[in-house]
Amino acid sequence: MEWNLQTAEQLMAALRAGEVTSAELTDEAIARIERDDKAINAICVPDFERARAAARGADQARARGEDRPLLGLPVTVKESYNIAGLPTTWGMAPHRDYMPAEDAVQVSRLKAAGAVILGKTNVPVGLQDIQSFNEIYGTTNNPWDRGRTAGGSSGGSAAALASGFGPLSIGSDIAGSLRTPAHFCGVYAHKPTLGLVAARGMVPPLAPALPADLDLAVVGPMARTARDLVLLLDVMAGPDPLTLGVAHDLTLPPARHERLGDFRVLVLDDHPLIPTGSAVRAGVNRVADALAEAGARVERHSSLLPDLTEAALLYTQLLFSGFGARFPVEAYEQMRTRAAELSPDDQGLDAAQLRGMVFSHRDWIEANGRRDLHRHGWRQLFAEFDAVVCPITPTPAFPHDHNPYSMERRIDIDGVEYPYFDQLVWAGVATMPGLPATAIPTGLSPEGLPVGVQLIGPMFEDRTPLRLAELLEQRIGGFRAPR
Repeated sequence: MEWNLQTAEQLMAALRAGEVTSAELTDEAIARIERDDKAINAICVPDFERARAAARGADQARARGEDRPLLGLPVTVKESYNIAGLPTTWGMAPHRDYMPAEDAVQVSRLKAAGAVILGKTNVPVGLQDIQSFNEIYGTTNNPWDRGRTAGGSSGGSAAALASGFGPLSIGSDIAGSLRTPAHFCGVYAHKPTLGLVAARGMVPPLAPALPADLDLAVVGPMARTARDLVLLLDVMAGPDPLTLGVAHDLTLPPARHERLGDFRVLVLDDHPLIPTGSAVRAGVNRVADALAEAGARVERHSSLLPDLTEAALLYTQLLFSGFGARFPVEAYEQMRTRAAELSPDDQGLDAAQLRGMVFSHRDWIEANGRRDLHRHGWRQLFAEFDAVVCPITPTPAFPHDHNPYSMERRIDIDGVEYPYFDQLVWAGVATMPGLPATAIPTGLSPEGLPVGVQLIGPMFEDRTPLRLAELLEQRIGGFRAPR
């Protein structure tokens, strides 16, 4: 039997039943990577020798009667996580030889759960692109069409999952970096509620691996089924052990409903700042139709929805303020000069990026206050709805575009070009207020490319969009292997 495209749940059942060993699963995964990854380039740092040793250890542990959530399961890890003995570069050439001494907290959790780490997956430079390519490791191709991107920044992880290189991976997300690659490659991902999952050790080269309260970024699970997302999230969730002295109760409540027909869902397919392409709109409508046919309450409009234009501009400012804070002084001063020349009437996304890059602390406090108002608006909305269905990006995976001047790139939406980074506004709907969002596949575009949507849920009610994802998977189907 070929195991590569089985789910994590199925593989764990087979391991527990003695139908297969971890050594066999690991050897088969490695063989598949060695056979297929030359064309995809998802696994940028293989760790096969240690993986085989870990698999042997897992088999010995099981023979002793041990059982853990992921005992013996081959998985992959995004390159940006520290793994002792492997380079962490974030795709930045000056750091190609940087080797951290300690595992990231999530790598430690994977190992404690018994997972076998096959290696690391590719990323864009500094994790700051919607594609995954860099000077050190090259370009990750989409398994459905090698002339297109697998997405970013967790593009290597999504491509690995779609290609059968292990059933689970871990990634990160600040601007759709879990959700967009899942959408482009036809797999599942979950952006957890901000603060739910400890991120220590998912840091740039040379940065100290310390506990931190991140402003927008999260780390989270990727898989080929919704149930596998839950399996991995349960391993990942919880506070950093270095902060346990602080009172943290992150026990997740159960899903609001167990039947598809009981859900109350707001469906969005239009954004005021960017059009939605026809293929993505069709995917949103497939989900909306499945919900309606199951008896769910489906609405297309709500006065409770926080203003999407204001939210997008606020998200853009907060996002780029984090980037600008790390600029060299000379570059920062140049940005300040340019920002001062902006007209007060210029309220576009480009202007929001520039203003955000030169935010003062006073500016940030004011923006954070507006974010609190948006969070309150979402709380009110989720008193009336259980989830929001909306696009992840306006299009399926687009052709590789490695123009080094990223602000000159364009995204083609049904034959009309738009600024490349404007497509991030849909990711920001969940990111800016810190809400959980589950990316699910909905089928294929007319060109045969995967199309996904995101299911946004209430803060710290991650199990609600995850359960909705599982029920929709049963109704409309889920992952399919690339042809």
